[in-house]
Amino acid sequence: MSSSPPGPKGEPLFGSSRRYARDPFRFLSACEQAYGDVVQFDLGPIPTYLLTDPADVERVLVSEADRYRKPDFQDDALGDLLGKGLLLSEGQTWREQRELANPAFSPGRVTGFVDDIVSHSDDLLADWADGAQVDVERDMTEVTLAVIVDLMLGTDLNDRRVRTIREALEPLGARFEPDPVRFAAPQWLPMPGDGEYRSAVETMETVIDDIVAERRGTHGDPESDEGPDDLLSILLRARDRGEQSDTQIRDEVMTMLLAGHDTTALTLTYAWYLLSQHPDAERRVHDELDDVLGGDPPTMADVRRLDYVERVVDEAMRLYPPVYTMFREPKTDAELGGYRIPEGSAIMLSQWAMHRSERYWDRPDSFDPDRWTRETDRPRFAYFPFGGGPRHCIGKHLAKLEATLILARTGQRYRLEYLGDREPELLPSLTMHPRNGMPMRVRER
Repeated sequence: MSSSPPGPKGEPLFGSSRRYARDPFRFLSACEQAYGDVVQFDLGPIPTYLLTDPADVERVLVSEADRYRKPDFQDDALGDLLGKGLLLSEGQTWREQRELANPAFSPGRVTGFVDDIVSHSDDLLADWADGAQVDVERDMTEVTLAVIVDLMLGTDLNDRRVRTIREALEPLGARFEPDPVRFAAPQWLPMPGDGEYRSAVETMETVIDDIVAERRGTHGDPESDEGPDDLLSILLRARDRGEQSDTQIRDEVMTMLLAGHDTTALTLTYAWYLLSQHPDAERRVHDELDDVLGGDPPTMADVRRLDYVERVVDEAMRLYPPVYTMFREPKTDAELGGYRIPEGSAIMLSQWAMHRSERYWDRPDSFDPDRWTRETDRPRFAYFPFGGGPRHCIGKHLAKLEATLILARTGQRYRLEYLGDREPELLPSLTMHPRNGMPMRVRER
């Protein structure tokens, strides 16, 4: 077993972090193409191993998942934001919280959300008009926020809350943009932007406190466990039984509020952009919507017939995966791809690099929704927008349903024209955003 995977040569102190920070997407793709299944480089002082073999990704996420954990370096700012919510918690805490949350995301409950999602879509479209210019990222963010707050927190967002959350999202996201100085500096060292970040976290906590206060007394009997089945009601009943602290509820609500809307909003944002650039695909979407729905609001039975719309959503997540990279840390020395991966190092699993790899995809940079009917022999973990294994995204089925319904309801009435003069520049943070939003013009069909 070799102990030294190939990889780019780094600089003293910074390693490869400056190259990574300049353009992580180009860096990850270049590493995947140049060095093979395991690539080693340093992000500041952190030895990092990029895995690009689907079999190794499967081992880390699924078959040997108990040998890996979320890395310690994510415990500072991200821990301040999400605490010990489902995204970051480990061990028994994670298992108990996941079991507690599962009923809120059960297939039976999720399939009952169709009318609610369509209603929120209609609320958004009521503010659109033929010829209007909109920022599609902003609008998709607002509608998916409304959905997650309604269905998982059991309340609604007034204009003040929407504005407050939207204003907080920018400094929250900016804190997680790759910064070579942050990579190299100790966690305790004050850095520019820290104050704005802490203020944004406090703002979000105020919103959460208001939502939780509104729900007190409306969440049902903790002893019989009867009452609303949204996530916040489940958590509040558990608190009444002494099984949840206020801090744990804060962490779960913060995680749900942020992670529960962002990836779906971005999937829709990139789907609209891709359709605007591919008129044939756009026409096929509209033809399918007209044939299946005929102008009526979609039902669950209709969703199962929207085959091409579903492929558009899958292809958008392949080309523009909202979560573009994930990290794990081996609990003890591991062997992957024939190399020793030391305990405590960072393992990087990059959806961006894998989803656009020529090793696993025909014409990987092309938008081709029909590939999902042809390319059936690809390895399973060449595509993993929702992660995988026991820690796969708990909201996967809700996210897919939501994206399909919002795209369908919007596409029944409108087509969207991209107003940029070049391909959107991508902004790396916890998720992958278009740097300057997504300006588009609304056109009635």
